[in-house]
Amino acid sequence: MEIDYQNIKVIGFDADDTLWVNETYFRDAEKEFAKLLSKYETVNKIDQELFRMEIDNLPLYGYGVKAFTLSMVESALEISNYNVSTKTIEAILNIGKVMLNKPVELLDGVEEVLKTLSKKYRLILATKGDLLDQERKLEKSGLTDYFHHIEVLSDKKEANYSNLLNHLDINPSEFLMIGNSLKSDVLPLINIKAHAIHVPFHTTWAHEEVTEAEKNGKAYKTLTSIDKVLNILK
Repeated sequence: MEIDYQNIKVIGFDADDTLWVNETYFRDAEKEFAKLLSKYETVNKIDQELFRMEIDNLPLYGYGVKAFTLSMVESALEISNYNVSTKTIEAILNIGKVMLNKPVELLDGVEEVLKTLSKKYRLILATKGDLLDQERKLEKSGLTDYFHHIEVLSDKKEANYSNLLNHLDINPSEFLMIGNSLKSDVLPLINIKAHAIHVPFHTTWAHEEVTEAEKNGKAYKTLTSIDKVLNILK
C-alpha cells in the first residue's frame, strides 16, 4: 500500500524503545524479581501474577518504573501470602531504583534521524510514563534541543492524541507519529486520520501486543530500523 507523506509538517516520536532502550530493563527486572520469590512459586506463575497486578494497577498508578515497582511489592505480598521478609521488600525497591538510574542507551541512527528531520519538520516527543523519569531520561539522552514540544501522556489512546494535536493546533493529516508500539504509537493515529510509522523493538511488553484483526486494513509502514525513515522523508 503506497502512502503519501508529502503533506506532513509535524513528526512525533515515541521515546522508550524508539529513541532509547527501555523494555530490556523491565525484562531483566522481572527475572530478578522471580529469583527473590523463587521459594514461593515457579517463574512462570510469578511472571503471570506480576503482569496481572500491573494491568490491574494501570488505572491507579499509570505507566513507568515507579508503577512497576509498586506492582512488584504488591505481587510479592500476595504470592508469599504476606510472608515475604522486609529484606526482600527492600531488595524489590532496589530493583526499581537501579532501573531509574540506568544510563540512556540511544538506539542506532536516532540522533542522525532527528538532526536531519529537524531541519525540515517540526518535531515533538510524545511519550507515556512517569513524568520525572521521562524528564530524567530525556536530559540524559542529549536530544532535547531537537524537539519543539515534549509531552508526557498518561496514556496513548485516540483521545490523548486528539487532545494533544488540538492543543498544538496540528491538523491530523499533517502529523506523522513514529514509534515501536502498534497499540500505542500507530493504530490510534490511523484511527484519527493521522499517519504513523512502526519501527519494532526486539522486545515488546505483552500489554502492547495487538491481534491480526486489529491491524487488518490499517495503512501504515513498518521499518526494520529508525534510520530507514530517512528513505521516506527527505
